[in-house]
Amino acid sequence: MSILGRFLGSVVKRGTITVIHPDGSDESFGQPEAGFPDVIIRLADKAVMRQILLDPRLGAAETFMDGRLIVEKGDIMELVQLLRANRRWERGGRLKEPNAVKTAKNFIAGHLDRINGKRRSKANVAHHYDLSRELYELFLDKDMQYSCAYWTDPKNTLEQAQLDKKAHIAAKLDLKASQRVLDIGCGWGGMALYLHQKFGVEVLGITLSEEQLKVAQERAEKEGVADEVKFELIDYRDLAEREAGQFDRIVSVGMFEHVGTPHFKTFFRCAANLMTDDGVMLLHTIGRMGKPGTTDAFTRKYIFPGGYIPALSETVEASERFRLMATDIETLRLHYALTLREWYKRTVANRDKIVELYDERFFRLWTFYLAGATAAFESGGMCNYQIQFSRNRHTLPLTRDYIGETEKQLGL
Repeated sequence: MSILGRFLGSVVKRGTITVIHPDGSDESFGQPEAGFPDVIIRLADKAVMRQILLDPRLGAAETFMDGRLIVEKGDIMELVQLLRANRRWERGGRLKEPNAVKTAKNFIAGHLDRINGKRRSKANVAHHYDLSRELYELFLDKDMQYSCAYWTDPKNTLEQAQLDKKAHIAAKLDLKASQRVLDIGCGWGGMALYLHQKFGVEVLGITLSEEQLKVAQERAEKEGVADEVKFELIDYRDLAEREAGQFDRIVSVGMFEHVGTPHFKTFFRCAANLMTDDGVMLLHTIGRMGKPGTTDAFTRKYIFPGGYIPALSETVEASERFRLMATDIETLRLHYALTLREWYKRTVANRDKIVELYDERFFRLWTFYLAGATAAFESGGMCNYQIQFSRNRHTLPLTRDYIGETEKQLGL
């Protein structure tokens, strides 16, 4: 049995995987089971095995991207699903103390990459979000929501789930007409435009992506609301110096993952200072269901340089220093998995167009990214947190009833 075979044999028990080696020999592992894929992969050359063993996540990604790890039965989604589902985060059993050496190694490996000064933050954002608008239009919903949707029913369309996400977040902001709202990391402008349309609030959306800024401004102009919904290319740290105490509400969706742990306290200090004394913030972020960790090498190198998925403990601890009360916390456990599966489906359906925009290697990179992310939310330790913060204990209603009441008014 090969070294890779011994590894796969120790992991894959449910579902099956067959490995075809460059010399034509093959090895099979696992047992067929409903709900677990049956996959066949072929290694194009002997170096594939060595590359995977040296760094399983990055090695598997790069050999797949290069067309040297070939999925002959199933697809990359099923391959990643099979491996991750055999080692589920909630696999039960007796728990042990974490390995101190491994914990320290992971911390060191990822810590330096999370230092996101102003210049580096802009470069990191451009790496991912300044890809062509056409790419995102091919797999996102029509409103270009590039974050976890909210699925009241798994049978809903992606468009409906993203609309419901905006309503769910808006309800938690407890908005009133004439309030001023800040959207930190505004994407292509969909959330800001929605909040203005539904509540008549004035919104400033900020981003570090020149491509997103251009699209958001075009949308505001087209809808005739550019005087009430404005967008600006500016770092939240610079805005805090300029507009302290000027916002009744802050919303931030899918941006906190790019802040980096060394800057968590700065983020919350700036957010607190940007709000009025009665301000409320809704933070929507990917999170870890457990202790702090580190970003894997593939994601650091190819997808989100400088990115880090925070544990709930890290997020709340950083906010506590600045008198921000965590007034409501919701854990979305499977919502992003449903979202990512829909993005993956649309990506695969638009393969030819994406290859034309970029090339085959990029298409394989993108599908590996979406497949890995899906598995992380289905079987790994990833979730989404929606955390509501308030500066004044008297600002929000005494109970959570207002959230459901507002959602009904919004059609959710």
